[in-house]
Amino acid sequence: MARSDLIIKLVEAANGGNRSLFNKTLEALIAEERQKQHHIVANRLAELLDSRSTSFGMNGNAHKANSNDNIVNLVHEITPSRTLGDLFLPANVQAACAELIEEHQRRTLLYSYNLEPRHRVLLAGSPGNGKTSLAEAIASAIMVPMYVVRYEGVVGSYLGETSGRLNKIFDYVRTRNCVLFFDEFETIGKERGDLNETGEIKRVVSSLLLLMDTLPSHVIVVVASNHPELLDRAVWRRFQLRLKLPSPGPREIENWFRKFEDRHQLQLGYSAETLAKHLKGASFAEIEQFGADVLRRYVLSLPQSNLRRIVSSRLQQWRERVSAPPEAE
Repeated sequence: MARSDLIIKLVEAANGGNRSLFNKTLEALIAEERQKQHHIVANRLAELLDSRSTSFGMNGNAHKANSNDNIVNLVHEITPSRTLGDLFLPANVQAACAELIEEHQRRTLLYSYNLEPRHRVLLAGSPGNGKTSLAEAIASAIMVPMYVVRYEGVVGSYLGETSGRLNKIFDYVRTRNCVLFFDEFETIGKERGDLNETGEIKRVVSSLLLLMDTLPSHVIVVVASNHPELLDRAVWRRFQLRLKLPSPGPREIENWFRKFEDRHQLQLGYSAETLAKHLKGASFAEIEQFGADVLRRYVLSLPQSNLRRIVSSRLQQWRERVSAPPEAE
């Protein structure tokens, strides 16, 4: 059964002719019905939301929030599997994410006090250090799907194309409890004062700001940026949580390898401290690739596997790897 406070708000909006409150409340109601797997009710309510005329005269240009037309070209849906326990996070980031998760797990209590959970998160840091994984862990903790924006489908070459596609994405997620994830957010959230940018990107940023401002709190927007200094200042201010994910230090790498050995019930033949020294400067993604490579060689060489020899060979490859090109200034 639908939450009583949402039904009351819906009736109040209808009686008062408050279109904004009516839409917001109905979107929250649809999202709750979807989460309960009441898809027939949710789809019927979404049809009513999409209709051009309601019982109290809300006609206009409503968008079809439940339309799946071409949405697969704009977002990629994943079922979250990572958890916060899988990640190595700074204490302040761990605490902030735990609070965010609690707010959404107990949002009914917040609603009863006329409060909303925070739902706009900016993650900054160099590539490969867990921004995407953290977004997935948040979705996993709240038990909602995660939609990853596909820039190859969103960014268009014609005037207004990108803004229109962003609008379609936001319309789609408005009636869903979910995490909406933008990687490399500076792609579309760049500073509008940049003289090198076209008028089109400025229009995209303005459209993005409006869409974010009107997004209901049951949709968590998580954006990741390798270059947060490039973001528009107005975009920056929209985020209630701004968290930095640093590269791993020796202690984090040591802990990663200890956990790796425990998880797979293996002894690598090198101490965690030694491995951390050899892999100094690696990102978490690179360390995971190293561990996966060791496991592959271990499995393929069974039953005569020699883990110390395998790790030694992987370390040699690591030392001889091709370095990434320097970032442009």
